Amino acid sequence: MDRTETRGERTWPEWVVLAFGITYLAVGALGFAVTSGVGFAAREGDELLGIFEVNPLHNIVHLAIGAALVAGFMGGRRSSGLVAMLIGATYLLVGVIGPFVTDSDANILALNGPDHILHIGSAVVLLFAGYAARRPEAQMSGTARSDMRRAA
Repeated sequence: MDRTETRGERTWPEWVVLAFGITYLAVGALGFAVTSGVGFAAREGDELLGIFEVNPLHNIVHLAIGAALVAGFMGGRRSSGLVAMLIGATYLLVGVIGPFVTDSDANILALNGPDHILHIGSAVVLLFAGYAARRPEAQMSGTARSDMRRAA
C-alpha cells in the first residue's frame, strides 16, 4: 500500500474516476426518465439532453459503469487505476467500432454520432487517469518496490 492510501489522501486520478462514476450513475438514472415506451434494446432511443440516444439497456450499462468506477474509487489508488484503464479501453473500442454498428441490427444500445465522440473522449480521460494512478508505483526505486512486495 502506498503512502496516500495509508494516510487516506486521494490523488487527482482517483477524483477523476469518482467524478466519472457519479456522472455515469446520474446519466443512467436520468436516461430512464426519457426512455418510457422505448424497447429494451431498441436500435433508436429517446434523446437524453437532446443529443444522446438512449434505451433502457443503454441506461443499465451507464449504471453498471458508474458503479464500477465508484467501487474503483472506494478501493484506493491502484483499484481506481485498474478500473479506469479497463473502462477506458472498453470505451475506446466502443468509440472506434461504434460508427460501424450505428446503422445495423447490432446497435442494441441505440448509439448515435455524439455517443461515439463522447466514448472516445471518456476513453482518453479514463486511460490517462488510469495510467497516472498506476504510474507512481512504477517510478519507485527497485528497493522501495521490493520492500512493498515483502510488506504485502
